[in-house]
Amino acid sequence: MTDIVSIRDLKVSTVIGVYDWEREVEQALTFAVEMPADVSRAAGRDDISDALDYSSVAHTVKHVVTEGKFQLIETAAERVAERLIEDFGLDWVRVQVVKPIPSEGYTAVIAIERGRPPARLV
Repeated sequence: MTDIVSIRDLKVSTVIGVYDWEREVEQALTFAVEMPADVSRAAGRDDISDALDYSSVAHTVKHVVTEGKFQLIETAAERVAERLIEDFGLDWVRVQVVKPIPSEGYTAVIAIERGRPPARLV
């Protein structure tokens, strides 16, 4: 059995966008991340050392995005996925990035999956 650890509604203020005005202001992106985990050991021992540290994951997402100052949310999603796989030894990750575009009246959303999904998700 594979369990999923999720982070939702993670707000990150960053410079993102392709237009000149976007490169001069911070905009809020919202991230959702899903990662496979076996929570039974952490639950059995009730010990954080056996758990996927979602607080560290959230910090990593924020760091990658704020330091990256990417033009595209696609790039932000890709770099976050790469870093989470590398830093947390994940076999699979799903990253969703939401960027409101209020001046146009819509919200852009990118969702990517990288790695091999757990069997129950295939």
